[in-house]
Amino acid sequence: MAGILGIHPGSCRNNFKPRGYITKQDPGELVNLGNMEAPHIQPVFVLLGIVFVTWRLIKHVWTPESVLHRLPGPPRASYLTGNLPQFLSRHGTEFQRHVALDYGLVSKIHGPMGSIIPYISDPKALHSILIKEEDIFQETDHFFTENNLLLGPGLLSTAGDVHRRQRKLLLPAFSSTHLRSMLPLVYQIAYKLRDAISAQVKTEQEDIDMLSWMGRTALEVIGQGGLGYSFDPLVKDAGDEYGHALKHLVPSMQRFSGMRNIVYFFSKIGPAWFRRLLLDMIPYQHLQTLKKIVDTMSEKSQEIYEAKKASLSMGTEVLLEQIGEGKDIMSILMRANMATSSAESLSEYELVSQISTLVIGATDTSSNLMARILERLADNIDVQEKLRQEILDAKAGLGLSFDDLFQLPYLDNICRETLRLDPPLVFTFRTATQDTVLPLSEPVVANDGSLINELPISKGTNVLIGVLGCNANKALWGEDAFDWKPERWLSPLPSAVTKNPIPGVYSNLRKEILHTRFNSGFKFSEMEMKVVLSVLLSHFRFRPSGKPIEWNVGVVRYPTIGKISGAPQLPLKVEPLESSSRSLA
Repeated sequence: MAGILGIHPGSCRNNFKPRGYITKQDPGELVNLGNMEAPHIQPVFVLLGIVFVTWRLIKHVWTPESVLHRLPGPPRASYLTGNLPQFLSRHGTEFQRHVALDYGLVSKIHGPMGSIIPYISDPKALHSILIKEEDIFQETDHFFTENNLLLGPGLLSTAGDVHRRQRKLLLPAFSSTHLRSMLPLVYQIAYKLRDAISAQVKTEQEDIDMLSWMGRTALEVIGQGGLGYSFDPLVKDAGDEYGHALKHLVPSMQRFSGMRNIVYFFSKIGPAWFRRLLLDMIPYQHLQTLKKIVDTMSEKSQEIYEAKKASLSMGTEVLLEQIGEGKDIMSILMRANMATSSAESLSEYELVSQISTLVIGATDTSSNLMARILERLADNIDVQEKLRQEILDAKAGLGLSFDDLFQLPYLDNICRETLRLDPPLVFTFRTATQDTVLPLSEPVVANDGSLINELPISKGTNVLIGVLGCNANKALWGEDAFDWKPERWLSPLPSAVTKNPIPGVYSNLRKEILHTRFNSGFKFSEMEMKVVLSVLLSHFRFRPSGKPIEWNVGVVRYPTIGKISGAPQLPLKVEPLESSSRSLA
């Protein structure tokens, strides 16, 4: 993960310069190293590893076994790393499903050095973690460290009063009134996408990488609607350096998922300039690739911020001539920030960091989910035809009002069902900041046959929020829980689901599309998905390409062709509809 680039996690709650040493934000802190080599870097990592292992062994010897040790779960793969390499591996999908679905609503995996990490899908326990005791169960230090280094001190990297101030200033930009005003803009971008794909489809059926097009579309939607900036005109089958960086960010981060603990120590070494120096000296190609990706994002965010600041200083007439006419999310945020008191206002570094946060929060999650919906529709042509008929009957490809768009029942059911089985984020970690006890909706049968009626959690324990286990467990959803069935939402949901409502942006559905820290952006993403699907399905029919598609574990799940290729892509056969159908849109 991005934690390889480490800063002390506590700094994400204070005033500091965003992205630590990974970016080129502060030239005065950086050193031009030329072709320097790193002959002494490896011993540093060895020493850190020895210190870490010794500390955990001592801690384990003096820590008695708890109730968590009696939870069901897979056997430990190794004492040193537990099950984490299996769980976090790029090819860990089957192991994650095994943990989520084969051991009940509460299970465990083994963490490093004998530690236990409970995997929790029980809706009553989740309600306590995510709602009732949200102040106790916080994101891990690794989470703050990684997002701070990747994005700077934005919504996904801050906690406490800093996070509260940022949310307060951003919330008006995600109001229903503002989203309604952005709907025509989203339609216009969807029409550009339609025209670009039409130009690419030269025969009756063409294999087209729909993941790439969805990523470019999501980037342009958040660019124009969120930043008042155009990244991609969507006029040719090619992206730019920034789009390429975003597309490869998650796969690049995934290469380091097994190194989080060791590099967490590394993240605390010295000032930012020194860590940047060490980073530049490490002769590891994948690390240098990740550094270049984050540098590209940082430089583009600074460029957009400076342009936005200049436009705002020129007055209303200039803004009206800009993309978004000054109604984009970033313009609203910056004006609100100028109008607030100095005690509540955000620093320039925080404002710049919101740009990367908005882009990341609204690209990979939305684009990968849209691509997954198209793949599901391609594999289920009868469902695709039924949805297309609803869209054509409503003339949704021409442009609907905000309220009418959200009242297309079958489109809504397909979005819900795909989010249930294919959430972009299928798990997330939390850390208990104090001792507590989690209630359970039903007892857990322990390894020794005894019943566990509640789950004591001690301070410092990491827990896994089992999104997949909650959304697809047969104990909650019935025997067909792992079947993709949009029609299930037309009937009453199982009583096991309704009697213990699951916290989430959709009722009874745990969905981590923009993370619980940024769920205010969900309606924006949902609007984008429904517009793009309405326009595309009014003009094209999608079928499987015949190539094996593998969905890989990552910060956000992403598809590749097979297990060997690391390039994110999702080819589908795209067929233009007959002129009689196209005339309706």
